[in-house]
Amino acid sequence: MSVKQEALVLLLAGGVGSRLNILVQSRAKPAVPFAGHYRIIDFSLSNVMTSGLTKIGVLTQYKPLSLMRHLGMGEAWDFTGRSRGLKILPPHTGFKDSDWYKGTADAVRQNIDFLEKNPADEVLLLSGDHIYNMDFHAMIEYHRFKKADVTIGMMVVPMSEIYQFGAGVTDDNNRIIDWEEKPEHPKTNLASMGIYVFDYKYLLDSLYRDKAEVDFGMHILPRAIDNDNVFAYPFYGYWRDVGTIQSYWEANMDVIMRDSAISPAAWGIRTNIEADGRPADRPPARFSNSARVSCSMISAGCVIRGTVINSVLAPGVVVEEGAVVRDSILFADCTVGKKSTVDLTICDKRVKISGDTIVGSGMNHDFPNIKQPKHLYTGITLVGKEASIPSGITIGRNCIVNSKTEESAFSTGEVADGETV
Repeated sequence: MSVKQEALVLLLAGGVGSRLNILVQSRAKPAVPFAGHYRIIDFSLSNVMTSGLTKIGVLTQYKPLSLMRHLGMGEAWDFTGRSRGLKILPPHTGFKDSDWYKGTADAVRQNIDFLEKNPADEVLLLSGDHIYNMDFHAMIEYHRFKKADVTIGMMVVPMSEIYQFGAGVTDDNNRIIDWEEKPEHPKTNLASMGIYVFDYKYLLDSLYRDKAEVDFGMHILPRAIDNDNVFAYPFYGYWRDVGTIQSYWEANMDVIMRDSAISPAAWGIRTNIEADGRPADRPPARFSNSARVSCSMISAGCVIRGTVINSVLAPGVVVEEGAVVRDSILFADCTVGKKSTVDLTICDKRVKISGDTIVGSGMNHDFPNIKQPKHLYTGITLVGKEASIPSGITIGRNCIVNSKTEESAFSTGEVADGETV
């Protein structure tokens, strides 16, 4: 009996992620910071590492520079060495939108030379924008035991959420017998996690068969289910797609919950702390006598003189005396001035909030953002990278302050609910 080869990993990290709004103005969705000093893609990469897999290709496309700097050569996840490696597969695009990847299968097809140069028994296909902890080795062994052509990681989700996912109907043997991609009237609440194990030869044959099949969920998987052996691999742990502002905020809040189901440290999640060009080893966080902190994550380099409640603060955040940060996520090196309040807000890197300012004011959470009503509708306000908010300003709910907004852009003392600056 021949010895099985290690599976090859392809990680799809080129999506636009537009529902994350200004958080993806200058970066790909997998590169968005998460839980203090991590990036979203760190979870998929670390799962690959802890599963003992050593060869991975990362498909990039949309605004890839920040992501590519973060990945480096893969050192942070132990992907360097004679028999291991992380290969960045840059976009094969021209200047027209039609040159861009037309779907997940098209993205893999355009990098088929990487597949052919790295033969394996199986190919593990992942997305770079999910928060979870999973043993891929166990999934691959399950795939082999079932003698499957394709195995799909799947989990039960609320029926009200299934419209966001591919959904599968299974028989008593976990074989998938029916498939619906983002169904309006679902038959099942068993959702695809976007994690696939393909037989290597089967994947190559599928990609060569018909170039009109550009998406796995819409084209390749339904045909495979009709004609071949496709099985569901049941997953029961924590998994979240953080593709919306609401789900992103909720996942960050999950990290700081008591008895949380998500623990990046316990899961062995690694990150590249040197990628941002700033000091990798920040000093310990400092707390003055006036500091009050509860149920929060405070990263290295933070200086807390005010109050922080139920919030996630990345490295280098400064909260001045008399300031209050509540139910918020602050990226690296933000500053909250004296006697200011930041409530239910996500601030990108290096935001400066002057003193006596309120960001996230009022109780009307239900008035959506006027320009982006499908992005901001639960009360969360967004402040873009390197924006400066002057003293004395009041900003309401579901507001957007764009990146690099200067103090002079605030013509009045108030930004009403749902407005954009």
